[in-house]
Amino acid sequence: MWSGKTVSVILPTYNEKDSIRASIESFEATGVVDEILVVNNNAATGTSAEVACTRAREVHEPEQGYGAAIQRGFREAIGELVIVSEPDGTFRGHDVFKLLAYSDDFEVVYGSRTVKELIWQGANMGLFLKWGNYAVAKLMEFLFNTTSLTDVGCTMRCIHRDALERIQPLFSVSGSFFGPEMMVLSILKQMSMIQVPVNYTERVGRSSVTGSQWVAFALGLRMIRLIVSYRVRSWLRPANFSVDADRLALPTRDLRLDPDDEDEKDDTLPFG
Repeated sequence: MWSGKTVSVILPTYNEKDSIRASIESFEATGVVDEILVVNNNAATGTSAEVACTRAREVHEPEQGYGAAIQRGFREAIGELVIVSEPDGTFRGHDVFKLLAYSDDFEVVYGSRTVKELIWQGANMGLFLKWGNYAVAKLMEFLFNTTSLTDVGCTMRCIHRDALERIQPLFSVSGSFFGPEMMVLSILKQMSMIQVPVNYTERVGRSSVTGSQWVAFALGLRMIRLIVSYRVRSWLRPANFSVDADRLALPTRDLRLDPDDEDEKDDTLPFG
């Protein structure tokens, strides 16, 4: 539990049999996670046996695809704060503290893997992937005039339950580029959001997506097409992405100074 809110972690799995148990245990060790939900997306034989050795709950999603697995996890998770990650060894459980700390002030917190100091030796984040993700993120930032973005492919993120329920009916991507769709929808719904750096370490096994530069390049093109498509659709049919006025405020407290604090600024800041 975090700030009085229950926390769920969703871990979609396909080819992570050798790493999933350690990943689950790393999230358990934080002491703040109330539920760990493993979404078995036609996973490798033996995966369920590894999950059974932990306190995680497993559900099966027969429709193949990262987006299909995450959406199933969203429907099944019971937490008021929902965290998405991957059990392939690339993310560290203790980074949930970063996401949760920012969740006190933002409806959605996205992770970023492009900060050099947090890219570990052996991580699959070479020049091509790093700057490709950065470039597409900046395209999204420019087209939507939104918060600073540095990574569109990071799957580690946290969202409030009420915010999730506002974009959930709009999900349409079942494949690998579901992540950018979720980002675009949270922007169009004018959610308070931020992106923070997380650790990115060496993967256990080989990724079916980023393991090949050609596959990653093709995925990047599909992400760009999706982003541009949503920008055009939001211009042509803005009513599809309308926002309730009472949803524009931050979910907890306003970060600005209270009016009563104005007189105190000069006493505490040397150049106030």
